[in-house]
Parts: sequence; structure tokens; C-alpha cells
Amino acid sequence: MDDGSNVNLQKSSNSIPPDPSELRRQRLIIIGLGIIVVISLCLLVIGFYFLLNPELTSNETVSRVRDVFIILMALESMLTGLALTILIIQVARLTNLLENEVKPILDSTNETVSNLRGTTKFLSDNLVEPVIKLNEVIAVFQRMVDILRFTGKR
Repeated sequence: MDDGSNVNLQKSSNSIPPDPSELRRQRLIIIGLGIIVVISLCLLVIGFYFLLNPELTSNETVSRVRDVFIILMALESMLTGLALTILIIQVARLTNLLENEVKPILDSTNETVSNLRGTTKFLSDNLVEPVIKLNEVIAVFQRMVDILRFTGKR
């Protein structure tokens, strides 16, 4: 009896081919990152070459490069400070969200669960337990009747 479930499994296991524009965008990103890595490596090799050959560079050139790096490090530290400030603000907003929006929802959920727990306890004590006891008595009575019939037939 084939209900078509094999066909459904085959359809779900096949992946949908990605959009060509999405593939093109991903390839351009990968190529761009590769070009950036290659340029960075070339600049690093050139920097080491000039660093290891001091007769190719003058003191004036070295001091200019040093000044540029000092400026870049200052900009980087300012950027890091800005990022940390934004992070602190986001953590404060998250804390505010947790205290003012999520906590009341959790309190309401806990109250609902407590009410549900009380309702199930009430139903268990007043409805289910008496029915189970009645079933026990009926089962005992039926068993006694079966035993008496069995012994009476001998």
C-alpha cells in the first residue's frame, strides 16, 4: 500500500538550487576577500623587506611611517572605545528589556502554572480518586463473583 510517502521523502531530500544572483554575489564577496588578503600579504612582505634592509630607507621615511602608524593606532583605539560604548548601551537596553517586559510575562506564566497546578490537584482529589476507588471495588466484586462461580461449578 503506497501512499506516496516515498515521493514526498525524495522531494524533501532534494535541495532547491540557489538563485544565480545570490551565487554571483557570494562569488564576488569571496573574490574580494581573496584580493584583500593577497594585497595585505604583499604589503607585509614589502614592509619586512624594507625593515630588514635599513640602507634602503632614510631616517625621515622611517619617522613618517612611524607617525602614520601612531595616528592609525590612535584612530583604532578611538574606534574600540566607540564600540565598547555601544556595547555598554546595548547591554543596558537588554537589561531594561528583561526587567520591564520579559519579567512580567514570566510572572504571569508562573501564576498561570500555579493556577493550573491547583486545578489539577482539585480534580485529582475530587474526581479521579473516587472513580479509581469505585473501579477497585467493582473489580474486587467481579473477581469474587468469578471465584464463587468457579468453585460452584466443581
